[in-house]
Amino acid sequence: MEISQQCINYFNRRSLLKGAAGLAATAGLGMVGGASAAAADAKRVAKKGNINHSIVHWCFSEYWNVEETAKIAKAMGCKSIELVPPEDWPTLKKLGLTCAISPSHLFVQGMNNPKYQDACIEMIKERIDQAADAGVPTVITFTGYAADTGKWADGGIPDLASIDLDKAKKIDPEEGIKNCVAGFKKVIGHAEKKKVTLSLEMLNTREDTHPMKGHPGYQGDHVDYCMEIINQVGSSRFGLLFDLYHVQIMDGDIIRRIRQLGEAINHVHTAGNPGRGELDNTQEINFTPCMKALTEIGYKGYVGHEFIPTRDPLAGLTEAVITCDV
Repeated sequence: MEISQQCINYFNRRSLLKGAAGLAATAGLGMVGGASAAAADAKRVAKKGNINHSIVHWCFSEYWNVEETAKIAKAMGCKSIELVPPEDWPTLKKLGLTCAISPSHLFVQGMNNPKYQDACIEMIKERIDQAADAGVPTVITFTGYAADTGKWADGGIPDLASIDLDKAKKIDPEEGIKNCVAGFKKVIGHAEKKKVTLSLEMLNTREDTHPMKGHPGYQGDHVDYCMEIINQVGSSRFGLLFDLYHVQIMDGDIIRRIRQLGEAINHVHTAGNPGRGELDNTQEINFTPCMKALTEIGYKGYVGHEFIPTRDPLAGLTEAVITCDV
C-alpha cells in the first residue's frame, strides 16, 4: 500500500481510539439508531451563514462512513467533511459538499527533521495537485516531533510505543524552526502556483492519556513557535491551523490571540477542554464569543468540529454547530 494511503488510514478512528469501545458501550452510543436514522433525524442548525461548518470525519467514523456523515452534514447545513482522502472527495461533491482540508503527512515525522523532509514534501506536493484539481482549498501539515523517531516508517507511522522519546535524539527548537522554514520554502511555491493553502497545526503536548487528545514530543506546541515558522516562510498561502482545544491547553487567551493573528489563521478546529469532548457545559472554552471574534477579524475559512463523542454523536454534533453558529 502506498505511503499516503496508510497515512490516511491512520486517521480512522477504529485504529486510533481502541479504548473508546468500552466507553461507547457504557454510554449507549451503539444504539443511536444507525446512520440512516441519524441522517433522518438531523435538522438544519447552521443557519446564519457567518461560520462555514465542517465535520472532521475521523471522530465519527466509528458510527458513520464518509457518505453517511456527508448526508448528515448536508441536512445540518454544514459545508464540508474534512481530513478524508481524495478518493472520497467525489462523494462529497455529489452531495454539494467539499473537503475543507486535506490530509497529508502525519504529525510525528515532519519538516523539522531533514531526514523526513523529502517524503513530506513529496506527499504535500501530491496532495496540492489533487486538491487543486478537486477544488479543495487547504492541505494540512505539521512540524513533527522534537525527538527523532527513527527511520521513515512504513506508511509514515512509526511505532511510538517502541520508542523512548525521552532518550531519543532531540532537535533543538531553533534548529527545528530553521529546518521547517527550509522545508516549507521548497514546497510553498508549488502551493502558490496551484492556488492551494498549507495550514500548519499547533498541537498540545500536555495531555498524555490518549493518542489523539495530546501529542507529547510534538515540536510545534505553541502558537508563537508555529507563527515564527509561518512568518519566516512569508507566504499568503501558508498559515496557522488554530485548534481552540490545543491552544487553550498550551497558551490560552484565545480571543486575544485570534485578534492578534488575524489573517494568519486559515483553518479552525473545535473540541471541548478538558477531554476533547463535546462543546457543552462540562468544559471550559466559551465557543460562542470565540466564533464571534473570528467573524470580527473577517475570517472566511472553515471551522472543523473535531471532538471525540462521549454520548449520542448526532446530539453532540448538533450542539457544536448551534453553539458556533453565530
